[in-house]
Amino acid sequence: MINIVLADDEHLVRGAIAALLGLEEDLEVVAQVGRGDQVVEAVHEHGARIAVLDIEMPGATGLEVARQLRTSVPDCGVVVLTSFGRPGYLRRALAAGARGFLAKDAPVEQLAGAIRKVHEGGRYIDTELAAAAMEGGESPLTDRETEVLRAASDGTSVARIAGRLHLSEGTVRNYLSNAIGKTQADNRMAAIRTAQDMGWL
Repeated sequence: MINIVLADDEHLVRGAIAALLGLEEDLEVVAQVGRGDQVVEAVHEHGARIAVLDIEMPGATGLEVARQLRTSVPDCGVVVLTSFGRPGYLRRALAAGARGFLAKDAPVEQLAGAIRKVHEGGRYIDTELAAAAMEGGESPLTDRETEVLRAASDGTSVARIAGRLHLSEGTVRNYLSNAIGKTQADNRMAAIRTAQDMGWL
């Protein structure tokens, strides 16, 4: 039996996925959580061998949780589900340690097959998402530009971003200007939208 922790902040979606996986003879959802920061504890508590993670959750994103599991519970395989076809997400998920990546609306047979393959030590990547990632290319943003753009995504002022990241205001403005240029945007909010649409943030 493959024990699974399922994490998704949408209660109905989580319940439906758990019910469908429960129909598979070799799969058992041993815990369901609605926040990313509850996953690692649930995996430890229930001895789960697979974590199925929504990519966007409160508390911690699926990508952040994948990184945590890679270091704290390396024998727990991670399958990431996404409802966003953003090219950068696949690359970031694989870099975070995920071994499965597919769309949230995939047929349950596909999800079950991905779980089995990851449990056996393999990888499962949705072919359409993989093709989109190849076409989208890698992020042109440096780590610092990404960090500053992410910090600016809630409309925070340059002064606050500088204080939060321990940078000068001039340096923050330079990073924002670089990011705006690289995303071919007119302003920082447009740059943020472009980076989010591409899955770079």
